[in-house]
Amino acid sequence: MNLLVCGVGGQGVLLFSRVVAHLALTMGLDVKMSEVHGMAQRGGSVTSHIRWGKIVYSPLIEEGTADIVVAFEQLEALRYIHFLAKTGKLFYDPLQIEPLPVQLGLVEGLSESAVNSRLSALGCYPVPAFKLACELGEPRIQNTVMLGAISHFLEFPISLYQEVLRSLIKSQHLEINLRALTAGRNIIRPKTKDGSPTSLG
Repeated sequence: MNLLVCGVGGQGVLLFSRVVAHLALTMGLDVKMSEVHGMAQRGGSVTSHIRWGKIVYSPLIEEGTADIVVAFEQLEALRYIHFLAKTGKLFYDPLQIEPLPVQLGLVEGLSESAVNSRLSALGCYPVPAFKLACELGEPRIQNTVMLGAISHFLEFPISLYQEVLRSLIKSQHLEINLRALTAGRNIIRPKTKDGSPTSLG
């Protein structure tokens, strides 16, 4: 399995990736992970490549070979969609965070509707993880909401997600993350035949 995660600094991309890697490791699979932080502390792009299987030789996902791409922000989804395999699935949060040059007025940004239109035309699936995280009272759990949403498309049992979260999340933040996981799973459900989503909250 090749899973590419992308977002901007502060969205929890790296914690999301650590959880997924621990899920695969706990199942006895070979796991390789590579992280690119960029200027994360200034809201720059952050990506993580996660690969697992019986034997994995390289941590890097080649363009056009990602089974799943998870984007915590819609412009990052556009930036990395070329990594997606023809049969792959991209799940993205329709949240838009303007890059610094756009904020400074140096370049003109794309409108949110224009980006969503381009992604929808490509058959990608919006998951309003940040919106739901805010409704739960903690914007920082966007990553766990997204984890719950894509959990239907990974081979790990839900009990293992809970176990890994308990091992990686501080006790004072555990309950809200478990709630976020459940909420994310309720956003999206796959069809029984081809695994395509049937409903998105």
